[in-house]
Amino acid sequence: MARGDAQMAEKEASEVVLLSGGTSGIGLAAAQLLLARGAQVMLMGRSEERGRKALAELDAGERAAFVAGDVRHPADCRRAVRETLAHFGRLTGLVCSAGIYVEGALEDLRPEVLDTVLDINVKGTMYLCQAALPALRQAKGSIVNVASDAGVHGNYFCTAYCASKGAVMLFTRALALEVAHEGVRVNAIAPGDIMTPLTRGQLQASPDPEAALQEMASVYPLGRIGTPEEAAAVIAFLLSAQAGFVTGAVWRIDGGLTA
Repeated sequence: MARGDAQMAEKEASEVVLLSGGTSGIGLAAAQLLLARGAQVMLMGRSEERGRKALAELDAGERAAFVAGDVRHPADCRRAVRETLAHFGRLTGLVCSAGIYVEGALEDLRPEVLDTVLDINVKGTMYLCQAALPALRQAKGSIVNVASDAGVHGNYFCTAYCASKGAVMLFTRALALEVAHEGVRVNAIAPGDIMTPLTRGQLQASPDPEAALQEMASVYPLGRIGTPEEAAAVIAFLLSAQAGFVTGAVWRIDGGLTA
């Protein structure tokens, strides 16, 4: 191995990444990929049971841990960062992938539903970034927020979700400018439809899941929807030293949908 490659491997081996929404879907796939390249990961989620199942699936021993917490609560976000530092000694990366998806016409949108969408998707992302920043400044670390193609363009009967993901994208760009002089990078991904447990559940609720999948895939120029592993690969790249000159960017993982 060349000296430069060895130094890169050594740096990445010392990565410690906190992932909200890390017990399933894109977050769990990102944790798997990060572990495979030598990082240590702390999963954050609301369910202890799902946390235990995710750790069992990762099967990474002491290199993976779980902290129960709700990103809607700043105190939980601060505690997740504290426990990460206590367990691993440092924090070099943050992935904000906790989110909720809601459909429905604006006329039918109840205030409590709007509050939940904004509290999790927008405030939760901001609270966790806020809590992690002191540690990330010390490590000159990196943040990757999970937005959506719905933050790039409008989707039918999806106003609350589109608004929340659009907010995540602009928050990402603004925070990137705010902390760039401190060596902290902030980027986002904007996935299209990804075959996560949430997507799979939506398809199974259809009278004909296979036809529903074909219809969903038909709008994508590549002719299919994405996989969690494909989204995770971009997250891992954005966290890595290879993306050292990338900040304030929103990477679209949507099979050409928003081209």
